[in-house]
Amino acid sequence: MMWHRHLSLTPETEFILPAIDDIICYGMWIDWAELREAVIREQSVRDDVIHLCKHYMQQKNDQRYHFWFNYVQNLEKSS
Repeated sequence: MMWHRHLSLTPETEFILPAIDDIICYGMWIDWAELREAVIREQSVRDDVIHLCKHYMQQKNDQRYHFWFNYVQNLEKSS
C-alpha cells in the first residue's frame, strides 16, 4: 500500500479518490500494479478511476490520466 502524506488509509480505504489520484500522479511502478489489480477486481475502483480521469482529461500534457482512462475503458470493453 502506497504511503500518502496527507491520508490515513486502511486496507479497506486504500483506493478512495484522493488515494487513486496520488497513485496516478506520484506512484511508483509497484503502486500502479496494485491499482491495476484493484481495477480488475472491483467495479467501484474502475468507476472512480474513470471519474477522476475525466476531470483531468482536458490537461493534454498529463498522459498518466489518459493512460488510466483508456486502460479502464478497454478493460470494460473486453469483459
